[in-house]
Amino acid sequence: MNTARKVTVELPEELLQKAQKSTGKGITATIRQGLELVAAGRTYDQIRKLKGSVELSIDVNALREDRR
Repeated sequence: MNTARKVTVELPEELLQKAQKSTGKGITATIRQGLELVAAGRTYDQIRKLKGSVELSIDVNALREDRR
């Protein structure tokens, strides 16, 4: 993020309060975090589509035994 834009946004007060309570942050940080999640959503969708189509060479059971 090299530059920032100042924008005016009208939000329902209750939604903003719930979001701020969830993040524990101020208005700007809360809105920024929300926008980052929206932007990442497409990537998450693409990753979910790969489920089951990627073969891993990791033995999950061996990893679990290693934790004991």
